[in-house]
Amino acid sequence: MEDDVWMTVKEAALFTGDSVQTVYSWIRRGHLKVSGLDHRGQKVFRHLDVARAEFSTRIRTKRLVQGPLVQ
Repeated sequence: MEDDVWMTVKEAALFTGDSVQTVYSWIRRGHLKVSGLDHRGQKVFRHLDVARAEFSTRIRTKRLVQGPLVQ
């Protein structure tokens, strides 16, 4: 779609506050689909897909945490 916002791996990492390695992990695990390549041959993703991958990861992480976090 013309209205989609496209992001590279680095931009997705900056957007979510996660590392580049985390974004690559989402790809490997099937949580984030590569939507195409930009003019430099870098992987690009739809903004909405990146947000969904981050959200689903946070939901799964919260399920693993039992009780209050210790500081």
